[in-house]
Amino acid sequence: MRPQAGPLVQFFIDYKSPYAYLAVEPACRLEAETGVVFDWLPYTLDIPAYLGDARVDADGRVLEQSRNAHQWRRVKYSYMDCRREANRRGLTIRGPKKIFNSSLASTGLLYAKAHGAFRTHNDRVFEGFWKRELDIEDIAAITAVLAECGAPTDGFADYAAGPGCEELADIQQAAEAAGVFGVPSLLIDGSELYWGREHFDRVREVIAGAA
Repeated sequence: MRPQAGPLVQFFIDYKSPYAYLAVEPACRLEAETGVVFDWLPYTLDIPAYLGDARVDADGRVLEQSRNAHQWRRVKYSYMDCRREANRRGLTIRGPKKIFNSSLASTGLLYAKAHGAFRTHNDRVFEGFWKRELDIEDIAAITAVLAECGAPTDGFADYAAGPGCEELADIQQAAEAAGVFGVPSLLIDGSELYWGREHFDRVREVIAGAA
């Protein structure tokens, strides 16, 4: 890892956010260009709280839902918007059939960081989930990804059930105290918050000025 230069930049992501997935590549590019190593952290979105909940079958037919018409329009536009950008960059984004609980995958992120396997793990989880090839609620599936990335997996189940959950809750609480409410979000020196990848050029300027 490169020596840290400039301000502390915390970068919050959630594997079930297509916008977070699309922000990975530009975030890595921003790190390379500025020389600042971001602290990548999980922030678990509560999507039903603001977009309602829904479950669909393989053909897209709604099986269960608690969304109003406005929320459906927002959701449909969001996926259309993300797919346009994904197609332009050669990525695959297939809308999930339900709203997943990403907490287990988030503890996997923290575990991978602790064992030097974060970058590969992060890429594989994002890609697998958005191709509908990885169940991020399945501990066996997350453990398998960790193993593929070279992380020791003997202690992951215990970590995910105990210390990982506590660490995740602490990160969530601290993030929300600093104003974080969505992903992708960049928090500079614990106080200056930017939500969305469209602010990356401004973040580059702020980092350069701080350095």
